[in-house]
Amino acid sequence: MIEGENIKIESGDLVSKALQMKTDGYRLVQISSVRTQTGYELAYSFGKEYDLVNLRVEVEEDAEIMSISHIFEPAFLYENEIVDLFGVKINLISVDFKGKLYRISTETPFK
Repeated sequence: MIEGENIKIESGDLVSKALQMKTDGYRLVQISSVRTQTGYELAYSFGKEYDLVNLRVEVEEDAEIMSISHIFEPAFLYENEIVDLFGVKINLISVDFKGKLYRISTETPFK
């Protein structure tokens, strides 16, 4: 059975926590986003052997957060998707598509 842990963190702690996960030997599994009443909740999932850790970050509507793509390179795809679909402001994405990762008829449809 896979063990899982959910840890709520502040957006300002995201980069340091992601770096700690990398140092501890975890890999990035996925990043997801969901709309909340005041903004968004992002879940960063990391795996190591049979352990799964979710770092959960609440972001207010117009707040900005830092990318973790300089720590986990594949994060740039998840982060660009979240920018396109939700309009979350993510700074310093290593490969930034500037809101044009997808060709969609509605700008930020889940905003």
